[in-house]
Amino acid sequence: MKLDRRFPAVLMAWRNLDRNRLRSALAALGIVIGVLAIATLGIFGNVLQLSATNELGAIGNQVVVGPNQDAGVTSLNTREVETIQQLTSGRGTAVPLISDGAVVSNGRGQSFATLYGISTPTALFTASEGTLPDRHRQGAIVGSSLADRLDLQVGSIVDIEGNEYRVIAVLAPTEDISPVSPDDGVVLPPEEFVSDEYNQVVIRADSGEAATDIAASVREQLNAREERVTVFEFSTILDQIGEFFALLNSFLLGLAGISLVVAGVSIFNVMLMSTSERRGEIGVLRAVGVQKGDVLRMLVVEAALLGTVGGALGAVLSGLITAGLYYFTPVTLAVALDPSNGLYLVGAFVFGVVVSLVSGLYPAWKAANEPPVEALRG
Repeated sequence: MKLDRRFPAVLMAWRNLDRNRLRSALAALGIVIGVLAIATLGIFGNVLQLSATNELGAIGNQVVVGPNQDAGVTSLNTREVETIQQLTSGRGTAVPLISDGAVVSNGRGQSFATLYGISTPTALFTASEGTLPDRHRQGAIVGSSLADRLDLQVGSIVDIEGNEYRVIAVLAPTEDISPVSPDDGVVLPPEEFVSDEYNQVVIRADSGEAATDIAASVREQLNAREERVTVFEFSTILDQIGEFFALLNSFLLGLAGISLVVAGVSIFNVMLMSTSERRGEIGVLRAVGVQKGDVLRMLVVEAALLGTVGGALGAVLSGLITAGLYYFTPVTLAVALDPSNGLYLVGAFVFGVVVSLVSGLYPAWKAANEPPVEALRG
């Protein structure tokens, strides 16, 4: 009884919806589908973006400095490399390298490979066999694909342009985007190359912000008089990926929004039909002294209840589908439980309730403002 006195509009609205369960269920189903579509498609797009960012996140810390060949510069000299290393110091690691190409053979076969002259291979690579030296002074480090083709392992001897090298390590396959792809290459000490000038410097910064600062410093120092070097920040790739997924998310949410608008039209139709069928009932309520505001409140609460129930069910179902992404797809648990996914659930629920309220306002206003005498006549 206390509940009846405290929330009369809610209880009357609930009873009215309960009297027409099938019609109410169908109206709520439209909201369920709309909220489910918005939340699920929004989360799908967000999960794709988060997964891509997590997989490629490390590349945002990389910067590649190379000679500006458009200006006729073909290599980086020792002074330029030292300047880059000084600018990187304390904020990351700068790895200068020389690159070339040659035929690699081991007596049982041969294959063309890219040669890299790197003195600190541990800064860029990891080994699947053997141990990478902190300072590379002798021996060859071969990529995984080249090792498979020539059946190479630690201790094997390879011939490169008439010089023999013992394999001291085999690199692990690379999975990330990187300026250096050693799977089909061989890493040698820089002293083994004829040229003492470098083709590029790969910078591994401690963070994305540090990478941006280092890139700006390199441009300012080395391109002050003329543009001798090109500076490429891999974070620009992540920015482009982010823009693509933002566009994809907007498109998916737009498609899902259409279904929720259709659900709103359904609720509008249900509320309009409901108030038309209850004209006599509403007329009696008005005749016995129920105010227009009370009638309006009761009918608006009915629409809000439909939106709340439908929105809650849609959000719950979307949450279960999101959980299913973790169990049935390669999506990681951290991505599936990311707080940003919850924002789509809450946003879709609120949108569903708002659409229900907006759809129920006109029928409620029309019923509340109809003269009691006209309503009693039917």
